[in-house]
Amino acid sequence: MGSLPKTETWNVSYVLEDVPHLTDYFPKLPSYPNPLQDNHAYSVVRQYFVEDDDTVIQSAVVHKGTPRGTQFRRAGPRQRVYFVPEDVRACIVTCGGLCPGINTVIREIVCGLHHMYGVQNVQGIIGGYRGFYSRNTTLLTPKSVNDIHQRGGTILGTSRGGHDTKKIVDSIQDRKINQVYIIGGHGTQTGAAIIFEEIVRRGLKVAVAGIPKTIDNDIPVIDKSIGFDTAVEEAERAINAAHVEATSIENGIGLVKLMGRHSGFIAMHATLASRDVDCCLIPESPFYLDGPGGLFEYIEKRLKEHGHMVIVVAEGAGHELLQHSETESGNKLHQDVGIWLSQQIKDHFAKKNRMTINLKYIDPMYMIRAIPSNASDNVYCTLLAQSAVHGAMAGYTGFTVGPVNGRHAYIPFERINETQHKVVITDRMWARLLSSTNQPSFMTTRDDDDNIAATKKTMRLPEKVLVGR
Repeated sequence: MGSLPKTETWNVSYVLEDVPHLTDYFPKLPSYPNPLQDNHAYSVVRQYFVEDDDTVIQSAVVHKGTPRGTQFRRAGPRQRVYFVPEDVRACIVTCGGLCPGINTVIREIVCGLHHMYGVQNVQGIIGGYRGFYSRNTTLLTPKSVNDIHQRGGTILGTSRGGHDTKKIVDSIQDRKINQVYIIGGHGTQTGAAIIFEEIVRRGLKVAVAGIPKTIDNDIPVIDKSIGFDTAVEEAERAINAAHVEATSIENGIGLVKLMGRHSGFIAMHATLASRDVDCCLIPESPFYLDGPGGLFEYIEKRLKEHGHMVIVVAEGAGHELLQHSETESGNKLHQDVGIWLSQQIKDHFAKKNRMTINLKYIDPMYMIRAIPSNASDNVYCTLLAQSAVHGAMAGYTGFTVGPVNGRHAYIPFERINETQHKVVITDRMWARLLSSTNQPSFMTTRDDDDNIAATKKTMRLPEKVLVGR
């Protein structure tokens, strides 16, 4: 006899964190059949349209007896749209720092609007948010964006700051723009939410869609942001170069600084991919230099055992030890941790007079930001862009698009902007890194305040704060 299927029914609920829809503000807004139903490219797809009630669960792991958790509206094309293609006047703006994949997103928004929905009028805003009111726009067509995915950077230009809500929405209103696609990171998406609120206040029929762009991968809820895979791949090349330098000379130390102002994901993933790193320092895991269990002791031990060492440091690591200033957009600019740490290591071993070290410092950050996206990111950027287009045409607004547990979803701006995604140093991924590098955790072997105070007392502080980016 075969065993019967074993099933359990849990009487637990879930919460749908929905995104706004234009019909929330215009109840009598007419809808139209989706042009995709007549598109030859999609005629072979058995079930191309997404059901309006489809959702994506935020956490793939649930515990017995607990609520099923938060869910988001699934991204994708709907059977009905709320824009007539001929009436659409869309615009695209890119803000913040560079990262691989921006041009791919621009290209796929333009091509998606044109080829899938027949939209002809797509404008590019030049120079970031301030471009809405201080610069000209440029017409974007499938022909003009055809090969831009092969280039790094952004063809539209970018800037930090410049967010004047009234001027931006005045420009949107004056130009009769009714779809706004905003590509940017944490600060940019916060600005997008403010723009959306002002549009609602003025009673404008405008869909606002955000596409998450941050090389640091610090946007919450979503699995990853554009450019991250490319950045990790390129960062590994820099680590390999540091490893070659370190192993080619007695007591060689290769020190590589990588992106990660608040979150150490690039440093962590590149370290795990390389397997040649002896120590990885990230913002989420405080470290100290002097004393038992400190970085200096570990460096000396490693050099005596292996004769060389590779250190990866994220740009925001050791922030509690460094001076900082602020950018126009409110981001903290820390003293350059790579230069600072290089000098601290050199000074420490110079004082001991018993071990000569040869330290090579590599900062590939701007090189990584400027390269085109790799194959994986190109596919990912395409999915993000098309999901954003489908959402705007279906009448959704005030959302950021991104993958949640591998399924693309529409996420309210407030969820994206409420916090930052950070490495959890008590989970298994960080444990895997510690196992790979054999570095001390700097958590269980020290008294935080005493050792940081000792480090600050002994280290040489520069007279001038070094400002990067």
